[in-house]
Amino acid sequence: MIPNAVAFEHTIRPARRSDIPAIKSVVDDADLFPPEMLDDMIAGYLGKTTRDIWFVSVEGGHVLGFGYCEPERMTSGTWNLLAIGVLARHRGRGIGGAMMRYLEDRLRSGGERVLIVETMGTPAFGRTRAFYRSSGYAEEARIREFYEPGGDKVVFWKHL
Repeated sequence: MIPNAVAFEHTIRPARRSDIPAIKSVVDDADLFPPEMLDDMIAGYLGKTTRDIWFVSVEGGHVLGFGYCEPERMTSGTWNLLAIGVLARHRGRGIGGAMMRYLEDRLRSGGERVLIVETMGTPAFGRTRAFYRSSGYAEEARIREFYEPGGDKVVFWKHL
């Protein structure tokens, strides 16, 4: 255990319809995307019409974080993590890393091969890029000016 670290017991499990309000809170807190987009994004998962994976980290009955991943179209065994977030007051406790391991294990057990994640190349996303590197992901590609002027798209890759 890390000195002075706070022990926690959290569970990572598939997301449920009842988690939507809490996921919206994480989306808003982490400024991932407009929370009003969530209902449409998660509809296929809840209706079991997609292979998407939505999962949450829960502690004491409260959602602390979530992740969303989908199979990459026109590939064999490649998945794209489109969103992962943890409430700001719970960051730095290893929750994000545990969620990454949960997803990787789930994909690996299903025979999947590759997980990619995309983020922005600006200084504001430096911690995000460091998180992916520390989770064993390699920077595979950079598309200059993708999101906006000065906003490169950085693609990280990991073989499962």
